[in-house]
Amino acid sequence: MKDKDRAKLIVKILNKTYPRIFVPLKSRNVFTLLISVLLSAQCTDVNVNNVTKFIYPKYYKPKHFLKLGIKKIEKLIKKIGIFRIKAKSIYNLSRIIIEKHNGNVPKTFEELEELPGVGHKTASVVMSQGFGYPAFPVDTHIHRLAQRWGLTNGKNVDQTEKDLKRLFPKRYWNKLHLQIIFYGREFCKARDCYGITCKICTSCYPNRKKPIQTKRA
Repeated sequence: MKDKDRAKLIVKILNKTYPRIFVPLKSRNVFTLLISVLLSAQCTDVNVNNVTKFIYPKYYKPKHFLKLGIKKIEKLIKKIGIFRIKAKSIYNLSRIIIEKHNGNVPKTFEELEELPGVGHKTASVVMSQGFGYPAFPVDTHIHRLAQRWGLTNGKNVDQTEKDLKRLFPKRYWNKLHLQIIFYGREFCKARDCYGITCKICTSCYPNRKKPIQTKRA
């Protein structure tokens, strides 16, 4: 089966499994979405939502976090992994958004990636989920699944993103990256499917007998 045929089959299965999708990180506006995505690094969405549900009702603008200061931000997010580093990033990006962007989250990849603590994946999520711009955020989970499903050679997340964008029409990207994440969490888990049990794996590779080894990002 050619990779583009696999891509079409995968879209069909994912659309049937998840006809409607939702953004897993809770947010109040684009700025709080940016903060939540930053907090989600090395942390589950559930944990982030459990922490931010007590923050966003009161603090949801850059000026709020700038006024709080780093130490108070640390106290608010102390249940999140590497919270001190993240608190510093939140404070500094809030300052930059106020000083350089009139308090508004920038709407380009270049400007977003200039913000402290914001890499390409975080910028892609904000562009996709916050602004509706076609983007294909690739994290370690999507990288792993793309290898299992024969969509990339698995060199790194940058190459995986390029391969996925080549295989799937742009109009699918924003929905598809979330569908892949949901499917991986439910059916094609890292320590469960191993590339040989879920519907996508068995449909794409019906003759595969041995667990597939994936390359880390």
